[in-house]
Amino acid sequence: MTDPLPLLVENLTFRYQRRSEPAIQNISLTLQPGEILLLAGASGCGKTTLMRCLNGLAPRVYRGEISGKIEIFGSPVEKLSMSQLSQYVGTLLQDPERQIVGSYVLNEVAFGLENLGLPRDEILQRVDETLEYLGIAHLRERENFYISGGEKQKVALAGVLVMRPRILLLDEPLANLDPASAQEALQLFRRLADDGISILLVEHRVEDVLAARPDRVLYLEEGRQVYYGDPQGLMEVVDYRRVKLPAPIVLERARKDALTANLTIALPPPSDQPLVTFEQVSFRYRPELPDVLHDINFSIYPGDVIAVLGHNGAGKTTLVKHALGLLKPTQGSVYLEGQDTRQITVAQAAHTIGYVFQSPTQMLFAPTVAEELAFGPRNLQHSPAQIEQDVQWAIRSVHLEEELNTPPLALSFGQQKRVSIAAVLAMRSRILMLDEPTAGQDYWNYLAFMDAILQTPGFDAVLFITHDVDLAVIYANRVLLLYNGRLVADGAPQEVLRDEERLRQCRVLPTSLLRLNLEFFPHTRQFLRAEALAYFAASETNNRNQTQTNVFL
Repeated sequence: MTDPLPLLVENLTFRYQRRSEPAIQNISLTLQPGEILLLAGASGCGKTTLMRCLNGLAPRVYRGEISGKIEIFGSPVEKLSMSQLSQYVGTLLQDPERQIVGSYVLNEVAFGLENLGLPRDEILQRVDETLEYLGIAHLRERENFYISGGEKQKVALAGVLVMRPRILLLDEPLANLDPASAQEALQLFRRLADDGISILLVEHRVEDVLAARPDRVLYLEEGRQVYYGDPQGLMEVVDYRRVKLPAPIVLERARKDALTANLTIALPPPSDQPLVTFEQVSFRYRPELPDVLHDINFSIYPGDVIAVLGHNGAGKTTLVKHALGLLKPTQGSVYLEGQDTRQITVAQAAHTIGYVFQSPTQMLFAPTVAEELAFGPRNLQHSPAQIEQDVQWAIRSVHLEEELNTPPLALSFGQQKRVSIAAVLAMRSRILMLDEPTAGQDYWNYLAFMDAILQTPGFDAVLFITHDVDLAVIYANRVLLLYNGRLVADGAPQEVLRDEERLRQCRVLPTSLLRLNLEFFPHTRQFLRAEALAYFAASETNNRNQTQTNVFL
């Protein structure tokens, strides 16, 4: 008799209690021992709902109607208690803020084992082994409040792995990780799979996940199963404008309909009058802790589109919070339009700077999306007519018009992130600062709202923190590179991103799109998305063919 499959799903359909349409319909899949299954699709397509069904949270916690079959090692999931399920299935959520409950890293990782009633010595041994395995043993005694978003993601993963599950459900595990950490995480997932653990991996960063050699891919659109097969087949069937594929594949597929139009940026022309200035800024969260920022000097000018790159814990979020006055320098000064941020309130700064937090749960609170978007402009005393106009523009920019009457926290993580961006867009601040704007976003959506932001007059400057190097390649006209709290580079993307050795030292890895842009830069004189590069690739091919013809003649 053959052993039962780790996971069997047949004709699974689920509809949330407050929704008229199913979130997922007729999903069927299997998961073999040691297999990695990549689950891909646009934000809101049903990926997270599928995972909630697999780990028993739907319909037990997330109420609704469910039909079809789910078996975990041959047992129907509805017949397993949550305690039993937790020992089979480990789940890593998209947003670590929603998963971490302990004040300290040690307490957080030990939490699940304590609930199982294991002896203290065994708990500590397993915690230390897991922290060492993930390369975060140095965080053992740290408070979770004082670690970065990427470090929180690793801590949350440690809390899952320490339980030694046989099935891992990973929901956007790379979203908050720097490129080097993401690569290390994927190598870890491959190693876990090779050790026999079955992994269902939800991720928008398809190109990155290919490094982990997923065995199969399940692609969803609007809750329906569109593709289920090997990774190579996915490259041929999905729309390259909606899913971020490796740049050479996009280049090849886009040749026949190559784009010649470039993004028209509506920001004002460059100026030598700074909007924000950092002068010798150093900062530490508490006197007994080391500095997080060291002697930072730079200014933000009108017309700047700045990408801030760096490893997890480099100080990127800490840096940006100083501009708004959420944090005050330990040494040095920050000036907002010439005023020392120590002398102005955050409310006053909000008239100039709109800031989107890394985690949407830190921002969202209103009963509906419409009220969420109107809250900021109302506090800034915008007129009712202006508020209505700006709310409508903001919600269209993030493609969530149908969710205006939905509670924001009832949406998926990716949709929540877009609501938090729209809430700040509606404020029409002069400077827009975005912390990880593409976290939880599919390729089409994040291109759409970034295009909308930069093509709309009214912003003087835009700054975004990102681990997505391609976002910097496509949109930035200036890149700040941080390493261990120090500003190690500040310049045009083609200058900063050309130095591969320095990038790797800062745990930022070159992408296929960056390499293509560096190759074509002598012809383009600018960085472009892969679809636009296809035009230059086609032109180069035509020129080469013409040259060969002339030589032959």
